[in-house]
Amino acid sequence: MSPLLRRATTLREAMDDPACDGERLNATYAQFAVVNRWLAGWRGVFERWLEPRARPGATLLDVGCGGGDVARNLAAWSAAAGVPLAITAVDPDARALAFARGRGSGQQVRYRRATVEDLLAEGERYDFVISNHVLHHLGEAEVAGFLAATASMARVVALHNDLRRSALALLAFAPLRPLFRGSFIVPDGLRSIRRAYRPDELRALAPEGWRVEPMPPFRALLAYERGEAPG
Repeated sequence: MSPLLRRATTLREAMDDPACDGERLNATYAQFAVVNRWLAGWRGVFERWLEPRARPGATLLDVGCGGGDVARNLAAWSAAAGVPLAITAVDPDARALAFARGRGSGQQVRYRRATVEDLLAEGERYDFVISNHVLHHLGEAEVAGFLAATASMARVVALHNDLRRSALALLAFAPLRPLFRGSFIVPDGLRSIRRAYRPDELRALAPEGWRVEPMPPFRALLAYERGEAPG
């Protein structure tokens, strides 16, 4: 296998550096909202996995929420569908939460600085548990524990949506640089693709009960369905 196609475990994203430029970081959070709308496929995930199982007031946890755009979109879509979700969006990075709170949350989204381990220790449970762009930050030895933890907190469904590593993804993403000036989107995006897992790798790492599905254009969705009624 070409070195470029092997999972690049040592690469780190610039935005994860505590000393990175604050203006470029905030621009990155803002532009992630555009990237996620174009490429992450959350509207389809909501319509397939969440809306049919949701009841008004059902709870959802967004792990590693970053700038909060996915949580805000889910809040808007669920309200429009008549099944407004009560969303808790957590991230360990105070800079992400400051940006997210600055974009407003309404009554449906509550932001909190926390990790999965914090919530497990508190005995928290939610009807739905999701994440976006978290899995590629985890080492192989961490994936199974993270998935098991989120499954244990989910009464109904846990969903993790991430990039899928491929040469085509790298080739397709690199030319987007002129569209995302003044941010870390493209250089960090290329690093993220190289850190991302392929579906076969995730199937080998995931605990029993998890489904791994490729999604267009270059995504992988991990799903765990418990089947309890929301409440």
